[in-house]
Amino acid sequence: MVMRLFAPQFLVVWAFLGSAIAVHFRGKVRLGFWRQVSDHSTIMAPYNVLMYMFSAVPNQPILRLDSVPELTLLRDNWRVIREEALALFAQGQIKAADKYNDWGFNSFFRTGWKRFYLKWYEQALPSAVANCPKTVALLNAIPTVKGAMFANLPSGGRLVQHRDPYAGSLRYHLGLLVPKTPGECRIFIDGEPYSWREGEGLLFDETYLHYAENTTSDDRIILFCDVERPLRTRAMTAVNRWVSRHIINESATQNVEGERVGWLNRIFGYIYQVRLVGKRMKAWNKRVYYAVKYLLIGGILAAFLATAFA
Repeated sequence: MVMRLFAPQFLVVWAFLGSAIAVHFRGKVRLGFWRQVSDHSTIMAPYNVLMYMFSAVPNQPILRLDSVPELTLLRDNWRVIREEALALFAQGQIKAADKYNDWGFNSFFRTGWKRFYLKWYEQALPSAVANCPKTVALLNAIPTVKGAMFANLPSGGRLVQHRDPYAGSLRYHLGLLVPKTPGECRIFIDGEPYSWREGEGLLFDETYLHYAENTTSDDRIILFCDVERPLRTRAMTAVNRWVSRHIINESATQNVEGERVGWLNRIFGYIYQVRLVGKRMKAWNKRVYYAVKYLLIGGILAAFLATAFA
């Protein structure tokens, strides 16, 4: 029996469990046990731990801006970027998704967060090229910027504490329109507060727990970028770029009707209909909802272990 526990299929199980535990205890702030079990960071843990192991930047929540020196181009042109962002904002084009086709940010829309995609893992959106040609040109001049959008956190907006699922990137925020009382409009990264400043950047690891709030009466608009994580070997960089190009790219969605929606978001649209049934069940009886939820999770885990023990 002991020898069976070290069979190849069990090594996969131990690697998964070990990486999930490493992700859970990473940083000063962590999720509760049951939320961690069902969180996407647990599913992505094996890949993300690989990214942490080969990271060429320190594994810490907030990073030095010179870790990615090419981002200076965006800071140097922040007024140009802001002009196009404010024009879009005035037209009402920085908005929530019109359909259930934005899996990565769907939960944020309920608390007021809005966005306008500029590019998403390689390609600029046609609506962005038409409305923000200068910003798109600046982004295209920096190959390590894989995704970008304008993001608005309005008065009273709040993003729940979360980890982003993919450690192959870092997150960059460039302040464009910021409330005059910065202490009341903040992001907390692994428990540490940061207030945006117009024309200033923030580079951080979005796989640490973080949340944001705007308790002012003004809107906050930033340029929000996913930047390729610098890695220490060419081989691991090639692996990460393959994942970026062929998997993360499929979380693409649209600003306007007719733009491409990746298969991950198309699947999400169908799955969310099941989620809506779950929400109705939760409103009816929370105990029944959680019993069904964790029975399903337990069933999936049991099926996985049964296959491993076979």
